[in-house]
Amino acid sequence: MSSSSLNDCGPFVGALDQGTTSTRFMVFSAKTGEAIKEATHQIPFSPSQPNPGWSQVDPTKLLQTSLDCIENSMRKCQELGIDTSQIKAIGITNQRETTVVWDKTTGKPLHDAIVWLDMRTTDTVDSLIKATALKTKDALQLICGLPINPYFSAVKLRWLLDNSDVVRSAVAKGNCMFGTVDSWLIWNLTGGIDGGEHVTDVTNASRTMLMSIKSHQWDKSLMKFFDIPGGVLFPKIKSSSEVYGHIATGPLEGVPIAGCLGDQSAALYGHTFAKTPKKGDAKNTYGTGCFLLYNTGSTPVFSQHGLLTTVAFQLGPNAPIQYALEGSVAIGGDAVRWLRDNLQIIRESSDVEELASQVTDTGDVYFVPAFSGLFAPYWQPDARGVLVGLTQYTNRCHIARATLEAVCFQTREILEAMNKDSKIPLTELLVDGGMTKNSLLLQLQADLLGIPIVRAPMSETTALGVAMAAARAVGLNPDAATCERQGDTFNPRVQVEVRDRRYSRWKMAVRRSMNWVDKSNGETKVDKLKEGRYHKTAFVALFLCSSAAALLLVAIMKRR
Repeated sequence: MSSSSLNDCGPFVGALDQGTTSTRFMVFSAKTGEAIKEATHQIPFSPSQPNPGWSQVDPTKLLQTSLDCIENSMRKCQELGIDTSQIKAIGITNQRETTVVWDKTTGKPLHDAIVWLDMRTTDTVDSLIKATALKTKDALQLICGLPINPYFSAVKLRWLLDNSDVVRSAVAKGNCMFGTVDSWLIWNLTGGIDGGEHVTDVTNASRTMLMSIKSHQWDKSLMKFFDIPGGVLFPKIKSSSEVYGHIATGPLEGVPIAGCLGDQSAALYGHTFAKTPKKGDAKNTYGTGCFLLYNTGSTPVFSQHGLLTTVAFQLGPNAPIQYALEGSVAIGGDAVRWLRDNLQIIRESSDVEELASQVTDTGDVYFVPAFSGLFAPYWQPDARGVLVGLTQYTNRCHIARATLEAVCFQTREILEAMNKDSKIPLTELLVDGGMTKNSLLLQLQADLLGIPIVRAPMSETTALGVAMAAARAVGLNPDAATCERQGDTFNPRVQVEVRDRRYSRWKMAVRRSMNWVDKSNGETKVDKLKEGRYHKTAFVALFLCSSAAALLLVAIMKRR
């Protein structure tokens, strides 16, 4: 496309998409929602794991990769002949729950950001649950919509207050600023210590366990329960589509930041931005984890089956809030990364489709990738990953296919809970995210759900959603007729009996993953085997783990 043709697509909006393992900046036509792919810039990175179950990242890395992505994207725009003055606004979408604390006077982080899937707060969660009247993880559900779980920001903040002298010192001085990743980025991009805006949007705030799901404000009773001192400075909660401030420096200086959505809310809006969002809209995003959101309309629905009540979005300061039920899976695409980096049975993540396609089934092998415990619908932080059903017949192709099926089985568990809570079973599922490039995964998902799977026309629906929220805030409403694009559909091919038998076997594997960590002293059941406890059950579990390791080692050596 010529530069003149590209400029005809303007005006444009940008999307800064800050995720768990990469940051990217994308440019979209505000008229059509079409991405200018040649202008995209992405930088991968890896959070650190200093201890088992921990995951953290330097907040300055999140900021610097964001600045670098913006700069390089703008350079690409100029090379394409795009007038960057046509970029009228940007939106920010981000990994949710990840917790950042920084010093108001210096602007420097007080601690590495604790990533959403981090499990260091298990003991903190146990103590908090014991402090509730009914000793249940759901004690706060009617206030914030969430269970007491390591996933959420309030528990991570409590851990920082309990374990970091630096954080406590800043709190005592009244200089400790708190926020999720969106707040950290907006504050820095709008000036930082020189007048930066300390804000968040209602979707991100709803993931902290500190916002009332009904009033949409920080809740005093929740602050008291988590014992959050007044010296912690909280961002102002705003809607998902309004001008929060203007970029202070760089190639987009003066451009308004006008959209802010947690990544899963952004993906939901990205599927339906050209239409009027409505109750019953649903999508599943396959990324580091998997997240299924179901729009429940203007009234929050409190789950009886292990789902979260959350805010879908609020498209303007005076617009009604749309709520959602959400099912969250901690490990989705990250299981493929584990095959690549830890077991080294694939060279690139994209190789998993070809490897898994070399067999027609898993050989009755089932993989539960509970590396960070189990999220919805179980909320069991003491679960750990298991690989069961191994025989001498098992090879790395079976394990690769079992990994893809694990993603699909976890989604089925969530969808069943969602159908019970919503009372309106889904007849098809819209999907997006990096893993949806894998057609085998989507066919397996259709087979195991028994409903059609519709792949979004573009996988990066998250960035699209927040870009269109920003466009809306500055009066650039897309032309619905030009935004309609058809995605690929995958229809189920297996009989109900086969689908249900495989699912029941998966559930057996899940049960074997539970209660693996002894909460009394942090030991695993394998540790206790040394003391003669757990006897035959533990011996079999250890034997299976050893067999898996041996098989995988043989496979790796053959590959090399």
